[in-house]
Amino acid sequence: QVRLVESGGGSVQDGGSLRLSCAASGYTANDYCVSWFRQAPGKEREGVASMYTAGRMSYYADSVKGRFRISQDNAKNTLYLQMDRLNAEDTAMYYCAASPAGSSGYSRCALRYPLLVAYWGQGTQVTVSS
Repeated sequence: QVRLVESGGGSVQDGGSLRLSCAASGYTANDYCVSWFRQAPGKEREGVASMYTAGRMSYYADSVKGRFRISQDNAKNTLYLQMDRLNAEDTAMYYCAASPAGSSGYSRCALRYPLLVAYWGQGTQVTVSS
């Protein structure tokens, strides 16, 4: 069973930076779509960034493009989200997600549909204050 554990959340001032980490275990497929989602109170969960574990292409929501960067260390099975120039609208619970090759979430990796995700982490809170 795939297990995803996020860390690195916290409180930061407007304009600051944070780096989230997601440690994965239990991978059995030869490739996964790995993603970061976020959910603010009263809002729907939205995908902010995604990529394939076997590839280098990455995909971003317009709201974070140029400020966030998704990356991975395959040797450590760890996914990262570097977040720069944070603002209050970035305040949310952030979730790591993974979908194996052959699944709908994998084939639609660039679109980041929450309902298609196979595995979720427990989330880490990011709070940006002015």
